[in-house]
Amino acid sequence: MDDDSAVPAAVRLVRDFVNTLEPQIDDETLTSPDRLRDWFADRELLPPETRLGPADLDVAVTVREGLRAVLLGNAGHQADATAVEGLNQALAGLPVTLRFTDGDRRLVAAGSSPLNLALAGLVDAIRVCGEDGTWPRLKVCARDTCRWAYYDASRNQARRWCSMAGCGNYIKMRRAYAVRTGRPPA
Repeated sequence: MDDDSAVPAAVRLVRDFVNTLEPQIDDETLTSPDRLRDWFADRELLPPETRLGPADLDVAVTVREGLRAVLLGNAGHQADATAVEGLNQALAGLPVTLRFTDGDRRLVAAGSSPLNLALAGLVDAIRVCGEDGTWPRLKVCARDTCRWAYYDASRNQARRWCSMAGCGNYIKMRRAYAVRTGRPPA
């Protein structure tokens, strides 16, 4: 796990959204439109009384998995082109506009669709990550069964696993065993 004090707020939002599914144990947070609404409301991206539907949930999951694929690319691996295309298509329908308030600027939804309001906040977080240089540090674990999103705070940005103690150790032990036995890693 990342030390959250070292993780910028915009990175944390994107990372936590991607981590609403933990593939390694198949733990899905976004199991219903209400759970999706609650996730966004907890982060003040939607009012708690908002109603979302099954189609909204489908779009949000498409965006999440597309982001996971993009973050896999940030980690130096081949991104799933289908997931990235799904992300691009979902975001193509998201009307946003640039707003200036109190000396700050941010992207906000141009329309009033509840899902667009929430996704605009997510897109704005991605914009912030791009502007402050943190976007390339947002990655997913190299362990193919994990794919947990994390923030790479290492000096050389070469971190490959969500945690060295967990996934990193597992991968290194598997490689060492393969070398000792002459068998390819399973």
